[in-house]
Amino acid sequence: DKKAEIDGLAAEYVGSVRNMLPEQRVEHLKKIQSAYSKCKEYSDDKVQLAMQTYEMVDKHIRRLDADLARFEADLKDKLEGSDLENAGSRSLKKGRSQKDKRGSRGRGRRASEEDTPKKKKLKGGSEFADTILSVHPSDVLDMPVDPNEPTYCLCHQVSYGEMIGCDNPDCPIEWFHFACVDLTTKPKGKWFCPRCVQEKKKKK
Repeated sequence: DKKAEIDGLAAEYVGSVRNMLPEQRVEHLKKIQSAYSKCKEYSDDKVQLAMQTYEMVDKHIRRLDADLARFEADLKDKLEGSDLENAGSRSLKKGRSQKDKRGSRGRGRRASEEDTPKKKKLKGGSEFADTILSVHPSDVLDMPVDPNEPTYCLCHQVSYGEMIGCDNPDCPIEWFHFACVDLTTKPKGKWFCPRCVQEKKKKK
């Protein structure tokens, strides 16, 4: 709507500029300038909303990665437990088949011996599973950021939180985190990054 308004004001100005008094020209140009300023504000708001949306999606992706890691750890734990149980039952069956040949007395003694390593194996398996569960999710939470994601600011990190754009069109970095440039709120008017300010001072 603002762009359409600007186009209308500009067409009106071009059409009637010759018949306007100097004061009227200035007033009309101020209207166009004010409309452009409002349009820029809306554009900045859109950029901020887009960045906030991106951060929210990124946070949920990290949470999903952590949940996936926990699910995989639980699944691995169950598989380990079932493998150990099967191994224990196989060894128990093997022991029993040998004991059957030796008589009931030997069978009773051997059964208790076979139960002990089975319990130890299962205990070891649960310790192993606990180790996986404690390590896996934290590893995922500290996962490195996508290497293809562009970096910004003096800290060379990806976009997060509130950011501000340098008004120098030739700025090599363009976007900066508020904290890195000692800002808490968006400043009024044009803003230049520390690098561009130093470059301007050198040129002077």
